[in-house]
Amino acid sequence: MRVLVGIVLGCVLTIGGAYLHDSNNALGAKTQTQATFPRPLVNWDVVNVEWNHLTERARAEWTRLAANL
Repeated sequence: MRVLVGIVLGCVLTIGGAYLHDSNNALGAKTQTQATFPRPLVNWDVVNVEWNHLTERARAEWTRLAANL
């Protein structure tokens, strides 16, 4: 059980750290030129699209399974 909690906590901390890093760099992008500010670690637009696909498919599968019960 501790291993599972550790894995979940590690994933949350990794994603949260990347989000905080990108959020802080996005604030600095307004004051610096395009060539000098660091690029984000994660393309959050792609993550959002993929997350939406995943949740839509999970809902569709849940609906299909619930209808068969």
